[in-house]
Amino acid sequence: MKTLYTIHPHFQHFLDFKNGEIIQLYSGLRKFILNLSPKCNELIYNTHALTSVYTLSEKLSDAYCMIPIYSNHLNLGFNKGVLLDDPHLLLKGTGKFIRHIPISNETEYRNDKVRMIIMAAIDLASSEMSGKANPKERTISKIKGMPDPY
Repeated sequence: MKTLYTIHPHFQHFLDFKNGEIIQLYSGLRKFILNLSPKCNELIYNTHALTSVYTLSEKLSDAYCMIPIYSNHLNLGFNKGVLLDDPHLLLKGTGKFIRHIPISNETEYRNDKVRMIIMAAIDLASSEMSGKANPKERTISKIKGMPDPY
């Protein structure tokens, strides 16, 4: 079985179209998240944004954070960001639930403020799960039209 620390080939295929700075920023943020919660599943999508989602099960509804990559920037998103304590006002957005932290360099995520928000999001997702956590520590591709690389 492939380790989560290796980027899935489906995701890598589309990531390679991004500029080097975005790729490096994404890779660092992804490792930061995985080091905080190595017992998770990663769901990958390519819709309006190339996105990796981190969840305690195989369900999108049990996700605690995500990294959507757009043309020239990326965010650290939280599915239920409105419910998270954010004393430093890092979370942006006006939607009903989702909030994000814009990330343009590694200092914007490599700090205790962001670490605390991610850990709070994990705790919230865990407390709201309808079933048991079922992390298999693997990446699950939701990208359509790609052959199985394994």
